[in-house]
Amino acid sequence: MKARVVVTLKSGVLDPQGKAIEGALKSLGVAGVASVRQGKVFDIEIEGVDGAKAEQTIREAAEKLLANTVIENFKVEVAAAPPTPAPAPAATS
Repeated sequence: MKARVVVTLKSGVLDPQGKAIEGALKSLGVAGVASVRQGKVFDIEIEGVDGAKAEQTIREAAEKLLANTVIENFKVEVAAAPPTPAPAPAATS
């Protein structure tokens, strides 16, 4: 299973890094940038559990380690890994 945890600052929490990125984009001439909020993305592979258990496990990890829930929100997305393709049959002469 593959999981993705997206962590963002809660609205109302100051984001100095986002402001710095916003300023840099504007100084590079990127038009139309109104604001930037910076966040984190964690891609995690988990083995040996079904989707519901994987989501629960990753959600607990996000609450305990990946996000500071006082100032950050997080979203967990879990997707089954694509099936491994079957090997091609051996060529016969």
